[in-house]
Amino acid sequence: MRRDLKRKRQAGQGMTEYIIVVALVAVAAIAVYQYFGQVVRAQVAAMANELSGEDGSASLRAGRQAAQKAAGETRAASLKAYGGNVAGGK
Repeated sequence: MRRDLKRKRQAGQGMTEYIIVVALVAVAAIAVYQYFGQVVRAQVAAMANELSGEDGSASLRAGRQAAQKAAGETRAASLKAYGGNVAGGK
């Protein structure tokens, strides 16, 4: 009887760990998409324009600008930026 209970607990622990890992991957994917989503959209638009025989340079410029903006936001973001959320934080 105790063996069955121990097996159920272990299976539950494995499922909980799996859910935590999946949640962390989802949060990371959302963050990456938020930073680089506009870059990807602009680059795909440029490729689509080029494939259709049109000029895709405007879309490429938009993609470069979005990439530079994302890089700047990435450099600016650190754990220090969240200190203001803590009571008494600077």
